Amino acid sequence: MFSRETLNYDPIPLPDRSDLTDAQMVKAASGFLDLMRRRHSVRDYCDRPVPREVIETCIRTAGTAPSGANHQPWHFAAISNPELKQRIRAEAEEEEKKFYEGGAGDEWIKALEPIGTNAVKEHLTIAPWLIVVFAQRWGQFEDGTRYKNYYVPESVNIATGFLLAALHNAGLCTLTHTPNPMRFLNTALDRPASEKPTMIIAVGHPSEAATVPSVAKQKKPLDEISSFF
Repeated sequence: MFSRETLNYDPIPLPDRSDLTDAQMVKAASGFLDLMRRRHSVRDYCDRPVPREVIETCIRTAGTAPSGANHQPWHFAAISNPELKQRIRAEAEEEEKKFYEGGAGDEWIKALEPIGTNAVKEHLTIAPWLIVVFAQRWGQFEDGTRYKNYYVPESVNIATGFLLAALHNAGLCTLTHTPNPMRFLNTALDRPASEKPTMIIAVGHPSEAATVPSVAKQKKPLDEISSFF
């Protein structure tokens, strides 16, 4: 990626260039919108396996995201080991229990009622894969000297969006989960202190009885989420 000795600007011709007509752009944009409209946060999974190659390829897609100074300050820990998933579930549910028993406050709990969530997180053990996203707050050269990463939350958020889209494009369902605090994930997954866990993503196929809350289909219209000048 870079080193202390080599920090030169070396421009190369744009490797990949799209040259679509206006009509082709509209068609491509509409097609992607149709694809992403079929993405849902799923809490009910079956135990159908998902090949590791699919997960690896989707993580590679996440790794193509833009980042501050191209430092790529992310790490994705993919877990299929049943014992480790059970450990993560147990520790996550411990934090979730505190959340739902008063830690969140009445307003937050009220806001979650239409979603139908609670402290029980079966998806963490039933889904064949969990992907834990870590944000690397700083990096290290080979001699242990630290270097600063830039725009870390923004960069990791973009990469996570790429990952969710890639997983959906591969025909998989996902659910983002953010127990708080999440420092137990560093211990469970042997990640360094420089990394901060940002979320757990459950990945797999929906169960035959899978449902989604009706409110999840209510999306704000274009005029509420955008302005054109």
